[in-house]
Amino acid sequence: MKKISLTKRIFIALISGVTMGVIFLFLRENLMSNGNHEIWHTINSILFQDITRIEGSKAIGLFYIIGQLFINSLQLVIIPMVFTSIIIAVTNIQDAKRLKRISYKTFLGFGMSSVLALIYASIIGMAAYRAKLFTVTINQMSTVTTSTSSNPLNILLKAIPQNILAGLSNNGNVLVAVFLGISIGIVLNKMNDKDSVLKKGIIELNKISQIFLTFVIDKFAPIAIFSLLMRTFAIYGISYLQIASIYFILTAISLIVFLILGYAFIVWVSTGLNPIPFMKKISNVAMFAFSTSSSAASLPINTKTTTEKLGVDEVTASFVLPMGMTVNMNGTAIMQVIATMFIAGVAGYEITVFNLITISVLALLASVGTPAAPGSGAIILFTILSGMGYSNEIAVSAYAIILGINRPLEMLLTALNVVGDSAVSIYVAKSEGKLDLEKYNALDTKELITQI
Repeated sequence: MKKISLTKRIFIALISGVTMGVIFLFLRENLMSNGNHEIWHTINSILFQDITRIEGSKAIGLFYIIGQLFINSLQLVIIPMVFTSIIIAVTNIQDAKRLKRISYKTFLGFGMSSVLALIYASIIGMAAYRAKLFTVTINQMSTVTTSTSSNPLNILLKAIPQNILAGLSNNGNVLVAVFLGISIGIVLNKMNDKDSVLKKGIIELNKISQIFLTFVIDKFAPIAIFSLLMRTFAIYGISYLQIASIYFILTAISLIVFLILGYAFIVWVSTGLNPIPFMKKISNVAMFAFSTSSSAASLPINTKTTTEKLGVDEVTASFVLPMGMTVNMNGTAIMQVIATMFIAGVAGYEITVFNLITISVLALLASVGTPAAPGSGAIILFTILSGMGYSNEIAVSAYAIILGINRPLEMLLTALNVVGDSAVSIYVAKSEGKLDLEKYNALDTKELITQI
């Protein structure tokens, strides 16, 4: 019997998870509307409850546990993999001038895509604001407590840790892993010791990380994706979506359009290549990122697709993709701009062109500091609101509603973030003459990621 490819298994899991989630969503609404709260509470307690919360202390939360174990196992080796991949990439670039070129082109590509994404989001957000689409009435006042209201520029200070081990011990410190990886790679190049024990150890650690992630994704991804998606939609309250339906629908459409057309435009403009092969081959990566809602968890499959199917050389991919996972957050920036304007409109704040520019800059800085983990984009959004002074009672209530409905949007924007990293790596590789055009243009996708 022919083995079903991982791509097909993930797609089946995605469709099945969403379908079952929607069924449970309507079951929940039906039970709640008929006064059968206890029945839904029992179902939720057994299948979906977050057991880390106080209310979940006696719950089973079967699908929550499955999803979290998968996400945790993927994030377990993200810092080691990013750290070692960048060191290996830098040490493989013996030519200091080439390293400077790749670094310059990488940040140029990220900057170009970020500016395009911010302009796009600003136009959509301002158009909706001027059309008074953001005029929903919020009666319930909510209090949101968060510690994310610090200056976005703090992300620059956190890039260099006071302690190496402490800096690498937190999955939220991917920028630290990038900085230390580049620094150690440059130092190893200066040492020029071909028999360096440290370099060999780094290569071995990188192999261990990749093999571990390959095993986890290949064996457990479909069931975990099914669990994650079913739970996401099952615990979703329709009342939240009704209150902010304009924001939700507008943001979802905006993200999908940029995912399909925006990156195709970027690849075409930056490389002159036909973007259709890129869009076809990167679709499985976007699907995986959507399912897991984690850029970090998507890094292994993105790396394999980018190198083996899109023809980017391993050195470029190993440098650009981990870097992009940290600083290239186009989807997050789009969501944060539209969300900020939605909250401002609901809360009665006036938005000028200067305000819009400020929001865009803060969104860019905040998105750079967003951890590559599920749910972090909406939480970091509070940084922008604080920076803009959008903090009255209605604004806080609108923000609370966004936290309640933003999970599917987080899944979409993660797909944008991950696909954007691959698009920039193609630009860098093409400009360096390191792109395998035969691989890139091959349209046979039957074997696309049959094994990772």
